[in-house]
Amino acid sequence: MREVATTLRTPLCDLLGCELPVLLAGMGGVSRWELAAAVCNAGGYGTLGMVREDPDLIAAEVTALRAATDRPFAVNLIPAATAPGLLDAQITRCLELGVTAFSFFWDVVPEAVARVKNAGCLVLHQVGTVEAARQAEDAGVDVIIAQGIEAGGHVHGRSPTRTLTEAILAQTDLPVVASGGIVDGGGLSAALLSGASGVQCGTAFLATEESFAHAYHKTRLTEARDDDTVLTDAFVLNWPKGAAVRVIGNSVTSGLNGRYMGHDPDTLPRETIAWDADQPRLRYSTDSPLRTTTGDLEAMALYAGQGVGAIHDIVPAARRLADMVAQAKRIPDDRPDQPGVTP
Repeated sequence: MREVATTLRTPLCDLLGCELPVLLAGMGGVSRWELAAAVCNAGGYGTLGMVREDPDLIAAEVTALRAATDRPFAVNLIPAATAPGLLDAQITRCLELGVTAFSFFWDVVPEAVARVKNAGCLVLHQVGTVEAARQAEDAGVDVIIAQGIEAGGHVHGRSPTRTLTEAILAQTDLPVVASGGIVDGGGLSAALLSGASGVQCGTAFLATEESFAHAYHKTRLTEARDDDTVLTDAFVLNWPKGAAVRVIGNSVTSGLNGRYMGHDPDTLPRETIAWDADQPRLRYSTDSPLRTTTGDLEAMALYAGQGVGAIHDIVPAARRLADMVAQAKRIPDDRPDQPGVTP
C-alpha cells in the first residue's frame, strides 16, 4: 500500500495558485481577511465571505488581505440572495480592485457569471444538485463546488456530499470540489480518492483563532457532537423562503417542536435579540454571532456542519490545515496509481 500522496497537490492547485487542494468556505461575516490570509499563507485557498456587504467593506477587506498575503484568493458573493443594485456595486468594486476570482453560491445567475468571466476572472460556483452543476457549467464557471447536506450554514441541496460529488463528476470535465461535513484528513483523503479535485471547509476553519466568529460560537462548536446539528429553514430572515441552514440546536430550534421546515419569512416576527454596533440582529435571521456582536448569542444561528464532533479545540488556521493534511497523508491507499494527485 502507499500513502494517498506526498503533497496532495492536484491540478486544481495550479488553476487556483495554491499549494494544497483545501478551500476556505466563503462564510459570510466569518471569513474575513485575517482568516483568509491565514489559510492562504498555510498553502490553502482563501475566500472572503462578502455576501450583501457594503462595497466599502469589501474594499477594506481586500486591501487588508493583500497586505497580509501575496497568495491568490476569491471573493464570495451570492447573486440570487442580493439586491440587484447592491450586487452590481459589489462586482464593480471588486473589478476596480483587481479581484481575479469570484466564488458564487445558491441559484446560478448566468449574467453575474458572464460579467466577471468577461473581465478575465475565475469563477467557482457552489451547487447542491446535479442540475445546478449543469447550469453552472453552461454559464461558464471554472470550478464546481458540490455541497452536500452535511454542510453547515446555508444548504442548497439534499444529497450527501459523496453522492453529489460523484454524480457531478460523472457529467462534467470541470474540477469538482467536495464540500460538507469535511473537517479532517479522513474527509480530505476520501474526497480525493472519490475523484474530487479538492475540498472546501467551513466548520473546521470557523473554530480557529483567526475566524471572525464570536468566541461563544467557537466554544459551542468544540462542545457539540455530530448529532447536535439541525437542518431548518427557521433562520431565514434576509434570505429567500425555503433557504435551509444547518445549525447547532438551541432554544429557537427547540421551540419549533420538531417542525424544522416550512417557515415563511413574511410571517416570522421581527424581534431584535442582539446588536452589531447600531445594526439590530433579529431572532430567526441568518446572522450568526461575530466578534462584534452583543446580546442573546444563544438564540442566534450557530452554524455547524455534521463533522463538528471532530472539532475539539480552537487553534490557528494554519495548524488546522496542517493537521488535516498530515492525517490525510497517513491514510493508506491500495488502489492503482490515479491521475491528478501528485505521488
